[in-house]
Amino acid sequence: MRNKHQSIEEPCEVKVSCTILKTSATGDSLAEFNTLAVMSNGEKAESPNYKKLDRKIRKLQRKLARQPKDSKRRNITRIKIAKLHNRMADTRKDFLHKLSTKVVNENQVIILEDLNVSGMMKNRKLSRAISQQGWREFRTLCEAKSENFGREFQVISRWEPTSQVCADCGFKWGKIDLSVRSVLCPSCGTEQDRDRNASRMIEKVGMGNRHDSKVRLVG
Repeated sequence: MRNKHQSIEEPCEVKVSCTILKTSATGDSLAEFNTLAVMSNGEKAESPNYKKLDRKIRKLQRKLARQPKDSKRRNITRIKIAKLHNRMADTRKDFLHKLSTKVVNENQVIILEDLNVSGMMKNRKLSRAISQQGWREFRTLCEAKSENFGREFQVISRWEPTSQVCADCGFKWGKIDLSVRSVLCPSCGTEQDRDRNASRMIEKVGMGNRHDSKVRLVG
């Protein structure tokens, strides 16, 4: 029987990530935030589709703007909007709780990248979709559950070039546009999925920091 204190041999580190598509007609960025998290083992966590609820909310908000203030119909519309917002929030909360529990239960070490969510929210084309994902809530849940279950939880700096370095050979290809979803490494010739490669780099950086801290403690 396995010792209950024995650690898992292959810890899985997580990178919170998003997918940005680019429209060829106008060149405008179109957010398709279908993937909330990409694991270093290649597993992707697909977030719920909030589009239908979001369309209903937008439609009712336009209707609300046309209705007279203090009218009975306006108040009914306002209540409908609030109920839809609550439904979306409940759906997101349920998904994030289940995902964070799965990640913490299955792994001994969880490493996330510190995303500049407030900076990303300044992009008006993406802010609505970003706000629906709940990245900050996911990080908070992972951290709290890691503490409860005795897991190791780390957050690496947002300035680490995790999307700019090949996880196989270490070659640095530099910044690439968010519309580019895969990169052919000019050094080793490996075609890297952008998010999978970044999650593997987060694993390497996080595990390296973990090793360095142990060395300092021993010294």
